[in-house]
Amino acid sequence: MRVFHAAAGLAVVLALTGCQRTSMGGFSSQDASPAPIQAAPVPSVSSNQLPAPTGNTSQFPAAPTSGTMTPGTVQQPGTQVAATAGGGLDVTKESMVGNWRVSSAGSSCDMFLTLTNLGSGSRGGTRGCAGELTTMGSWEVAGKQVVLKDRSGNAIARLYKTADARFDGSTNGGQPVSLSR
Repeated sequence: MRVFHAAAGLAVVLALTGCQRTSMGGFSSQDASPAPIQAAPVPSVSSNQLPAPTGNTSQFPAAPTSGTMTPGTVQQPGTQVAATAGGGLDVTKESMVGNWRVSSAGSSCDMFLTLTNLGSGSRGGTRGCAGELTTMGSWEVAGKQVVLKDRSGNAIARLYKTADARFDGSTNGGQPVSLSR
């Protein structure tokens, strides 16, 4: 029995020594905060005149020279020519993802575009829109145009990038459509 009590006592002592706090030495509550950082000198700032811009400085496309519109041209109210099939800005699918404000037929609504596959395009939808845009279910980028499609995969509108965060085009029924952020 003595051996049992001695073994039990030794086990308790070993267990308690494992619970003791050890110290790495040299660390105290005063050493816990880092030393302040010394300020670094800042180089002087200089200014110079920018060179004159070269080339076409206008951010808008040139107005058509004739009174008729060429095929593929989209006419927006209050503008000359918003975009053409050959003159739209480059667009990537990734840059389209997210929320867009839509203006169409004098009203505005929201459009949401994702990269989730849906048929031959990517999933998308509208909220608060009227007309053909209420049937939107997917979209895709085809060259320089963005094609909005209904839930059956039929094109309902085509848009072209006309500015950094703006797309203009029309529905199949001829209603002007603008997307902006």
